[in-house]
Amino acid sequence: MIKRIATLGLAAIVAVSLAACGDAKSTNVGSVGVDWTGNDISVEAVADPKVQGVVCHVAYFNRSVIDRLQQGNWFEDPSYSAVDCNASGPITVGDINMNKGGEEIFQQARSLIWKSLRVSRIYDAENNSLVYLAHTRELQQGSGKMSLSVIPLDGSVTWTKGAPKAAATAQ
Repeated sequence: MIKRIATLGLAAIVAVSLAACGDAKSTNVGSVGVDWTGNDISVEAVADPKVQGVVCHVAYFNRSVIDRLQQGNWFEDPSYSAVDCNASGPITVGDINMNKGGEEIFQQARSLIWKSLRVSRIYDAENNSLVYLAHTRELQQGSGKMSLSVIPLDGSVTWTKGAPKAAATAQ
């Protein structure tokens, strides 16, 4: 009995620790309960720190303590996530990474140590667009589950460091 209580206490501590591993640049928008065990889908708003006027909404699955007890995997949440990004006002593009690998704008732990949910921004020069990719990074066996959102940079977009050649010729 004592061993069982200790196990439940450890599971509760891990669940609270995982919930506290969020990124400071995001705002919790809401949470939807999906079953009677307490599993939830959480939605967070993430403002792109280098592109003013763009906000991404990221949805991800949070496992309950009951689900963790049933499955026996205490320390990680599933890799499933979704992202959708929109212009929330006039767009001002700052000093962004123009490499094909892009740069991360959001990271959140999805396990005690190795797994994390990430949102990366990639500039598509040929189509003058910002591509936002949500994916999970793991030390081994990286997850193939991903979600994509695109913001076209047509119209009145301001570039703080001057528009790249592809963007300048597109306007």
